[in-house]
Amino acid sequence: MTQEILVIGGDGDLALRKLYPAFFALEIAGQLDDVGCITGISRALRDKDSLLERMLPALKLLDGFSDEIWEKFKARIHCIQGDATDAQTLRVYHDDLPEQYSGVIVYLAVPPKVFGGACRALRDAGLASENTRLVVEKPLGSSKATFSQVNQEMSDSFSEHQIYRIDHYLGKESVQNLLALRFANVMFGAIWGGNYIDHIQITVAEKVGLEGRKGFYNEIGALRDMVQNHLLQVVCLLAMEPPANRDPFMIRAEKLKVLKSLKPMTSEMIKRSTVRGQYIEGSVNGQVVPGYNDDLFDSNNSVDSEKSDTETYVAIRAEIDNWRWSGVPFYLRTGKRMNTRKTEILVQFKQPKHVIFGTNNSICPNQLRIQLQPDEGITLHFLRKQPGLEELTLEEAELNLTVPEARKKNNYDAYARLMVDVIKGDQTLFVSAQEVEASWEWIDQIIELWHSTDMKVKSYAAGTAGPVDAAVMIAQDDRQWSDLES
Repeated sequence: MTQEILVIGGDGDLALRKLYPAFFALEIAGQLDDVGCITGISRALRDKDSLLERMLPALKLLDGFSDEIWEKFKARIHCIQGDATDAQTLRVYHDDLPEQYSGVIVYLAVPPKVFGGACRALRDAGLASENTRLVVEKPLGSSKATFSQVNQEMSDSFSEHQIYRIDHYLGKESVQNLLALRFANVMFGAIWGGNYIDHIQITVAEKVGLEGRKGFYNEIGALRDMVQNHLLQVVCLLAMEPPANRDPFMIRAEKLKVLKSLKPMTSEMIKRSTVRGQYIEGSVNGQVVPGYNDDLFDSNNSVDSEKSDTETYVAIRAEIDNWRWSGVPFYLRTGKRMNTRKTEILVQFKQPKHVIFGTNNSICPNQLRIQLQPDEGITLHFLRKQPGLEELTLEEAELNLTVPEARKKNNYDAYARLMVDVIKGDQTLFVSAQEVEASWEWIDQIIELWHSTDMKVKSYAAGTAGPVDAAVMIAQDDRQWSDLES
C-alpha cells in the first residue's frame, strides 16, 4: 500500500521552486518507495508534459540527477486542471486513486485565503479521512485573530494531528542539531542556562529586497514575516526544557512553555527593546540599489501613494521569564538589503569569575556559533595557550563541530527533510496551533505598542548592517552584535 501526494497549487512558485525538487531529492535517496503518484492540481495546468518541462531546470541542479532517476520520477507525476475548491474536481482525483492506498498527503501550496475552500472541497470529496495529512505553511494569518480564522477553517475538516504546519527553518540540519547538542551531551546540558550563558543572538540577514513580493511584504513587514515564525521557533529550540522523550507532543509542549514565558512588552520597554528599520538607497555587491519605497512604488505604479512605513528590519531584546533563562537577553534581528546573507545563532558564555593570567591577556568569552546559511556549521570558540617558550599568552581557538563534507550523504534542503517526516507521520518539527497562537499574542502586543507610541522606522542604507539604533539598543547592555561581514 502506498501513500499518494496531492499538491494543490501544483504549478505555482512554491511547488516548482521547492516542492518538486524536494520530492526529486527524496527519489534520489530512495525515500519515495512507499509513495505512489505525486499529483499537481491547478486551474492553469495544461498537461503533464508542460509541468515536467517547467520543473526540470530546478531538478537538474540537484546532486545525483540522472536520466534514470528522472524517468522514474516522471512516472510518478500526474496533473489535473481544475479548481481545488470545487469538490467535483477533487472527486475526480479521489475516484482515480488506486484500490489500495494508505492515505493522501495534501500540500496546500496556495495562499491562506484558499485554505478554507480547499479543505471543504477535500472533505466533501471524501479526501478528509483519518489517513489524510494536510501540509500548510506561512503566512498563517497576520495576527492571532486572523490565524484563528484560518485555523478554524482547516479544523472544520481536519483534526490537529492531521495538520502539519511547516516552518522550513526547523528542517535545517544545524537547527535539528540543537536537539542533539543540548540533550545528548552532558557538557552542554550542564551549562545551558543563565548560570553560564551571558546572552544569545539570532540573526537572519538578507541581501535581497522585495523580490516580487511587493504587495504581500508591504502589508506584513519584517516582524510578521520573519520573527513571528522562524526566529521564535529557533528561540524555542534554544530555550526549551528537556522533554521526557522524543514524542512530538512532548517536544511541542516544551516549545509552547517557552512562548508562554516570553516577557510581555510595555510602553516603557518598547523603544528601549525594539528597533524598526527601513532600507534607503545604497550599494549591494558593488551596485547601487533603490530604497524600499522606490522598490515598492515604481514608475509603472499608477497609484498616487504616500511613503510606506513598513519595516524591512527589526531588532528585539527579548526575555524569557523562567528559572533557567531569567536575566539572559535574547537579541533577535532580521533585515533585507543588508551587507551580507547570513543566518546565525550565537550563544555567548559568561566571563570567568576569576582570571589568573595577568593584564597582558585579554579574556574573550567562549562562544558557540551555529550557522544556518549560506553554509551550515557549528563552531565552538575558546582560549588556549600560544605555543612556544615565551611567557604564558592566550590565543583564540576554534573547535569545528561541523560534519565534514566527506561524511555528508547529500545536501538535502529543509523541505526534503521535512517531507520525509510528513511521509512518516512525525510531527516533531512541525508547529502546533497553540504555538502559533502564543507567538502571535507576543507579536500582536509589539505591533500595538508600535502604533500607540507612534514608533517610526529608522533608515539604514542598503548594503549596511542595519540602523545605528540597533547597535545602540544592544550597547545599552554593554554588549555588541556579532560581526555581519561575510
